[in-house]
Amino acid sequence: MEDKNHILIVEDDFDIAEQVMLFFKASGFEITHIADGAEVVSWVRDNSPDAILMDIMLPNQDGVECMKQIREFSMVPIVMLTAKVSESDRLKGLEFGADDYVCKPFSAAELVMRIKAILRRCSAPQTSEAPDIEVNESQLLVSLKGQSLSLTKVEFDVFAMLYNAPNRVFSRQQILDHIQPDNFDISDRVIDSHIKNIRKKIKNIEISPKIVESVYGAGYRFNEQHINS
Repeated sequence: MEDKNHILIVEDDFDIAEQVMLFFKASGFEITHIADGAEVVSWVRDNSPDAILMDIMLPNQDGVECMKQIREFSMVPIVMLTAKVSESDRLKGLEFGADDYVCKPFSAAELVMRIKAILRRCSAPQTSEAPDIEVNESQLLVSLKGQSLSLTKVEFDVFAMLYNAPNRVFSRQQILDHIQPDNFDISDRVIDSHIKNIRKKIKNIEISPKIVESVYGAGYRFNEQHINS
């Protein structure tokens, strides 16, 4: 028998949680529900769910803090659920590692489809076995559809960081901290220049530069869906 994907739902509104759980169970998922933010991180560490749906406003520990702690040991897909609709709240969630962000009220059926899409992306090959993209970190080489990109060391480090966490949004500062930890006198806007150069080289081999995608006001992410566009 095929193993069911295990979804953790973190929501303190029991009416919303019950509705969401019904849809996911009907779609063949295994479900665990937690209502208290203080219980989330230890449960995730011990049980390794396939994806997490998490409200931001939780008792005892909010969803963003839960996510920050989870990201210290896991890249499990996380979709934030919230009544907050301001751009700053959405960007804050993305910056700390959310894979998606859904505002209440939402369609439970649409939520199921979003989780299925995220799980499909996560289960797709992201290594050199993938025919369209090869990243060789020992040789600092990137190949797209069999065509090599002539990247500098810094450009390679930026590309590899995004590639190794597909669809996760990284802020400019996070990327800068990764490629150059001692960056006290360097503006994070230098990342824009590196991204511009990477995209230009991708476009030169007639592949959509949108595989390195801008997220307005938040940063950049790797989106493999554009490789065939």
